[in-house]
Amino acid sequence: MHSNLMQDQQVRRYSIILFSLSLFLVAASILFCGSVTNDVKAMLLHHDETVAASLTAQGIPDIVIAKAFTDTNVILDADKMQKGTDILSKIGIRPALEIQFLPQLQRFHKDIAVTVLAFILLFCLVLLSVSLSFLYRRDALYRRAAAMIDSYAIGCFSCRLPQMGEGSLYQMFSAVDRLATMLQAQNDTERASKVFLRNTISDISHQLKTPLAALSMYQEIMENEPDQPDVIRQFAAKTGTALKRMEQLIQSMLKITRLDAGNVVFERQECDLYKLILQAISELTTRALNEGKILIMDRTSASDSLAETIVCDPAWTVEAVGNLVKNALDHTHTNGTIRITWETSPLSTIIRIADDGDGIAPEDIHHIFKRFYRSSQSSDTPGIGLGLPLAKSIVEGQGGTITVQSTPQLGTCFTIFFPNALKSCDTSDAS
Repeated sequence: MHSNLMQDQQVRRYSIILFSLSLFLVAASILFCGSVTNDVKAMLLHHDETVAASLTAQGIPDIVIAKAFTDTNVILDADKMQKGTDILSKIGIRPALEIQFLPQLQRFHKDIAVTVLAFILLFCLVLLSVSLSFLYRRDALYRRAAAMIDSYAIGCFSCRLPQMGEGSLYQMFSAVDRLATMLQAQNDTERASKVFLRNTISDISHQLKTPLAALSMYQEIMENEPDQPDVIRQFAAKTGTALKRMEQLIQSMLKITRLDAGNVVFERQECDLYKLILQAISELTTRALNEGKILIMDRTSASDSLAETIVCDPAWTVEAVGNLVKNALDHTHTNGTIRITWETSPLSTIIRIADDGDGIAPEDIHHIFKRFYRSSQSSDTPGIGLGLPLAKSIVEGQGGTITVQSTPQLGTCFTIFFPNALKSCDTSDAS
């Protein structure tokens, strides 16, 4: 704790100043004691000179006076000392004598008192100035931090707390800054979620307008033509198509929204690759046959075994592959071919869905994975613009990637890449 405290630059400066003042006080005390000693010596010498001069004036021999001042080895008995005390008492000099009756001592006391008080006052003023300066800087730092925290509270993160030094205070500032960063990220996420929700609702509303308008028109026509069975059958079929499109839209939006919200937990496991692709196209083979299009499954691995496997969530991966095949059917003409190929290795699995359809224009290829994106060249094809974004979210959610290559009027090829890390781990564990 003390080491952290001394790492604070302001505290360290304040401590250095206090230590310097303490050293100055010690040095000044030593000098003052020396000065007081010299003054006492001068006062005693002056007193001895006065006494010696008085005795000389009264005819006392110099040798006697000198002996009285210099012969410190003479031991006087109590009677003689008492006589000296009695003589001084007779002239009024006694221990209880007030200091004002001793002019030299009074002057000495006054000089010492003034000097000590002046020094103490100066020292206190310097110490007070240093302490007030430290506290002022500290208070300014606290007020600045309080202002920053208030701005964080209202969602303004343009400024940051000072990080100029080390120590406990700046560690606290750093912790508050990390909290502010988390709050900012949370606010950005919430803001992005609100924008996403608003855009999603807007997209759904826009997409539902067309089938709802069609349903309203079909219902009105059937009401106006109750005696025309052929008309009613025709528009009842169209009504079913519109309802199916609405159901498809809602189901796709629910799936892609769950993926975006992170509510989907992919249960990756080792699956038979051939069976998985066969399941993905099982509901599309009839459509391909009815539209005169050819679906081909072609293994490109060196092995002829059907035991090739992929590590993935089977249900969601079937959804992704099915959407890519459905997109290929949407953009392939009669007698066109959709070829599904795959290859595996110990580290990865690659699935390709290629068609010989119209291809994708260069200006559209960078936008095909955006939701509800529809190329101007595909306005007459079925679809709602959610199949490719949903496939991309599913693949990337499992740690894979999806890429596209396309040549206008020659066809398009989507490539799914899955890492087989889990499979490799399982194999190494088994060995």
